Amino acid sequence: MGSSAISKGEYIVQQWWRGSVLYQVYPRSFADADGDGVGDIAGITSRLDHLARLGVDGIWLSPFYPSPWADGGYDITDFRNVDPRLGTLSDFDAMVEAAHARDLRVMIDIVPNHTSEEHPWFKAALAAGRGSPARDLYVFRDGKGENGELPPTNWRSTFGGPAWSRAADGQWYLHLFAPEQPDLNWDDERVREEFRDVLRFWSRRGVDGFRIDVAYALVKDMREPLRDLVLVEGGRYEDIAANPDHPLLDRPEVHEVYRDWRRVLSEFDPPRVTVGEVWMPAERRVLYTRPDELDQTFNFDFLMTRWDADAYRAVIESSIADATQVGTVPTWVIGNHDVVRPVSVLGLPEGTDQRAWLLGDGQDPRADLELGERRARALALLELALPGSAYVYQGEELGLPEVADLPTEALEDPRWVRSGHTDKGRDGCRVPLPWTVAGNSYGFGSDEGAEPWLPQPEGWGRWSVEAQERDPDSTLNLYRRALAERRRFSSDEVLTWDDTLNRGPLLAFWRGTDVLVLVNTGDEAVDLPAGEVLVASAELDGGLPGNTAVWLRRE
Repeated sequence: MGSSAISKGEYIVQQWWRGSVLYQVYPRSFADADGDGVGDIAGITSRLDHLARLGVDGIWLSPFYPSPWADGGYDITDFRNVDPRLGTLSDFDAMVEAAHARDLRVMIDIVPNHTSEEHPWFKAALAAGRGSPARDLYVFRDGKGENGELPPTNWRSTFGGPAWSRAADGQWYLHLFAPEQPDLNWDDERVREEFRDVLRFWSRRGVDGFRIDVAYALVKDMREPLRDLVLVEGGRYEDIAANPDHPLLDRPEVHEVYRDWRRVLSEFDPPRVTVGEVWMPAERRVLYTRPDELDQTFNFDFLMTRWDADAYRAVIESSIADATQVGTVPTWVIGNHDVVRPVSVLGLPEGTDQRAWLLGDGQDPRADLELGERRARALALLELALPGSAYVYQGEELGLPEVADLPTEALEDPRWVRSGHTDKGRDGCRVPLPWTVAGNSYGFGSDEGAEPWLPQPEGWGRWSVEAQERDPDSTLNLYRRALAERRRFSSDEVLTWDDTLNRGPLLAFWRGTDVLVLVNTGDEAVDLPAGEVLVASAELDGGLPGNTAVWLRRE
């Protein structure tokens, strides 16, 4: 149904995501209902009241599908089921029903770039041999060298090492991530039809939307001869800059996939929502959010911005302008399951090599967690004051720091092995949540249950929900107050800079006609204009202290 055929009120309902705050749940680390040391679907259901009280509009679940867990569940054997260690489809249905009863939307991760090596399709492909229709579902190629002993190209895996692994019969298969995650061939219509059906399957079970993993990498240029890449150090941005016509990333053909998906998701009322993981420069990222493609993409520029008023203003202005030009709204994130937690990042000297820092167990240098927490609280008020959608990663509302000193024998992230033990990976931001001050797992599971799948540090309970419930000035209660106040202006998508106040380390803008947002990124206090304090990230004491944010109501 087109927008011309629905009322304004119906349109707003269909566009619920424009001003929403979604809470990212990493299922294995959220809550363990059955005591096996691993978070599960029933655990999520048991803690939905926490999220409803927090004031978010919905949840986004990282993968919960059947998986060998070679990459935290992003290696999937069945896209239409729940991993038995996490529950059943009935558990999932009950969770969706319970979430909707609390006016919480449910978004789930979909992983279309690859499967697990244990997926029936890949097993069949290996068994079928060269040139078979089964192999055409993936990307197989002969190698170079006299006997095909060399990879077909110099392409590298995101997790380190070559992006090719050799099958028993000598052919090589492509994997942008771990060898246990073979890439699908999106030039094959069977793959496209499979994911149309997967989208319909979960939409019929009541999910409200999908977060699309690696949304920019599905379609590859596999025309012969295959092209080697100009190899550079750095991330995706640097890689794209060195290879503008990249054979693996941001191919123009990928947009037809999302135009197709838009048609599928529009079969439902309201249409299901999409947000893409697109690690691309802004001018390329915005192309995914055209009216007939995705609704949103994550704005990682904001996540990577240094603690500086001018830097934040530049990213905010460009993000709003980019989103506006394609008819969507910006998204704001300060953390997720793939990056070091903001409390630790903001407590480190600017320019710290985070990988090296993790490799040294967070000791060189040691993060100033008091400073990091203060800045993270202020950043949360900045994020939640901005027009558009915000995504809060589990534990941010508790001010959790990164667990940088996980013992190496406990690490599960494939980056650790694939990097030759030079990258500890992402496990430090995935440590199970603390719900209680004490107990075997700080309330993550039962006291009689198994140890959590990742070890929680001693004293983890100081950040627990139970501890913060008792403290009116806790980070948890700060989030609750901010999210309650946000509802007063979240439907207004206009931000107006106050250039009489924007100076030096001070960031100042208006939301609506009467809410003034101030963020002091410096270390020294500045004058505070008159007005009613709606919410502040720290005690104000007559002025606006350094590394502090406030929302004021002004007549």
